[in-house]
Amino acid sequence: MQITLTQPDDWHLHLRDGEMLKAVVGSTAEHFGRALIMPNLVPPVVTGNDALDYKKRIEQAIKDTGANPAFKPLMTLYLTETTQADDVVEAAKAGIIIAVKLYPAGATTNSASGVTDIKNVMPVLSAMAEHGVVLCVHGEVTAGDIDIFDREARFIETVLEPLRSELPELRIVMEHVTTKDGVDYVKSASKNLAATLTTHHLMINRNHLLVGGIRPHYYCLPIAKREVHRQALVSAACSGDERYFLGTDSAPHTRSSKESECGCAGVFNAANTMVCLASVFEEADALDHLEAFASLNGPKWYGLEPNSGTITLQKTSMKTPIPERIPVEDDWVIPFDPARDIYWQVL
Repeated sequence: MQITLTQPDDWHLHLRDGEMLKAVVGSTAEHFGRALIMPNLVPPVVTGNDALDYKKRIEQAIKDTGANPAFKPLMTLYLTETTQADDVVEAAKAGIIIAVKLYPAGATTNSASGVTDIKNVMPVLSAMAEHGVVLCVHGEVTAGDIDIFDREARFIETVLEPLRSELPELRIVMEHVTTKDGVDYVKSASKNLAATLTTHHLMINRNHLLVGGIRPHYYCLPIAKREVHRQALVSAACSGDERYFLGTDSAPHTRSSKESECGCAGVFNAANTMVCLASVFEEADALDHLEAFASLNGPKWYGLEPNSGTITLQKTSMKTPIPERIPVEDDWVIPFDPARDIYWQVL
């Protein structure tokens, strides 16, 4: 069996910088036409000039490593409490960025410069709503008294719903939704709300992370939830609903930084996302909706045309191996293990 799709895009990708950028960019460029690049570097990408400089480094890494030169990085800005509304609007009008990323301070990797109180960035968000600039949100609260498995639901209740009530014209993407609460909230919205879903959250639940020993390469933020939530994510992805689209949240870390006393959060799934998705959609008897999820819904949300190229996936009789680990200086990145046998390959 073969299926041919419009070439997919990744609407949530971490490429990092320096040697890590060079090591991992080819994994995305091999299969994806475009990717929305996350700005949580150190220091973060906070101005239009920062975004231009980072884009140049990505393009140079593509050239230096011989990765697919047709791959196009789409840039974002990191929202801080000192961000100037004019800078955001000008960068968007100039085509430098297509979105701004909201990280609650301390929510995930390199989020120390994030927002401590949504009220502190309302002038920027108001300008974004007026000018049609998309806000991508890491939808978790970070208060120490909130259980880590409840942080997405609490964010919807205490931050997102009040924000959308005050700024109903602000176009928002809930990134890497991990709960039935998030799926249902997006489904209930009549306009201006969408969600990305990751490859790994469609495939693993919290048992994969914790049962039989702690498996650090499944540790990510937002953390994997109960099986009932994973099933809700699969139903949303496979539904054909254009409000849900692929954002892998592929986030590389070296093995030593994952397998440590305080391991980093992130799953590197760029190298095998498409074969994993084919398996998930086949299992759900929804292969006819894979193209919408991976290739069509995202561009429509961002006002872009779908890619002109195609990608062909083939069902195989032999198990598809997990991609090889990727060297980074004197360490390496471990690709995502989907915790099940995969019988698909990209031709």
